[in-house]
Amino acid sequence: MTGTSTQAPTALAEALWRERADRHGRRVDALVADHLRRRREGVRHPVEDFLFTYYNLKPAQLRRWHPGVGTVLLGGGARARLDERFYTELPGGAVGLDTGAFLAARPVLDFVERLLSSVASRPAHLGCFGLHEWAMVYRTEEVRHGQVPLRLGHEGTDRVVESHRIQCSHFDAFRFFTGPARPLNTLRPTRERQAELDQPGCLHANMDLYKWAYKLTPAVPSELVVDCFEFSREIRTLDMRASPYDLTEWGYEPVRIETAEGKAAYMEAQRDFAERGAALRERLLGVCRALRAA
Repeated sequence: MTGTSTQAPTALAEALWRERADRHGRRVDALVADHLRRRREGVRHPVEDFLFTYYNLKPAQLRRWHPGVGTVLLGGGARARLDERFYTELPGGAVGLDTGAFLAARPVLDFVERLLSSVASRPAHLGCFGLHEWAMVYRTEEVRHGQVPLRLGHEGTDRVVESHRIQCSHFDAFRFFTGPARPLNTLRPTRERQAELDQPGCLHANMDLYKWAYKLTPAVPSELVVDCFEFSREIRTLDMRASPYDLTEWGYEPVRIETAEGKAAYMEAQRDFAERGAALRERLLGVCRALRAA
């Protein structure tokens, strides 16, 4: 680190940081093995591919271990990191994050910190029931997952949309609504209003914790990046189980949000994600604060 922080960084002996890096690699290998196998076989997965297509961090990048801001590496092996961007040699021979270079190259920190702080400051709103996925196929024959049938067919799907109040607050979900569905939404999300509208009960706002974690790599410890990845994968599973798609052949039982029982199940899961997302959000904000202080 190259800043003026009065707090001494955590120094990791080589044996310790190598063990952490190896453990991280094994964890990621287990998480991405099925995706890599399907990719070799040319098989698409309507649920799990989202983590590698919509989010653009490659498996190899996810596997690369970084200690994060506030931690420096000791030992001769650490010098290999000097060939990587944003690493620098510190007094005493330790290797760590070049905070100044990182901040100069990552102006997205301002947006991420403001967004995470804004979301953390407001209560969770539940009860959207995942209708954003339904609005993406409303009154159209073109669906995003053409290999997967609609559980209620096109007409049944349209009736669900028309019989519910659509209240999607997340721009990156709203932007995929069909033309006829857009006027049905009670809000008009835009990129400029994202910090104003995103809220901690939103599945997509919580999935995006993974995006913000890897956007701030290598300042974010890789263990936190993978925690966010796993969290995002869980949320994606609920998102698609509650969608209009019939995923039973893929091993997913539907959450039938068109019924009272399905709505209750969705809200219970949504509440749990909001609570767990708050903890991850605070950890990411801790990284932002550490970068400011370094």
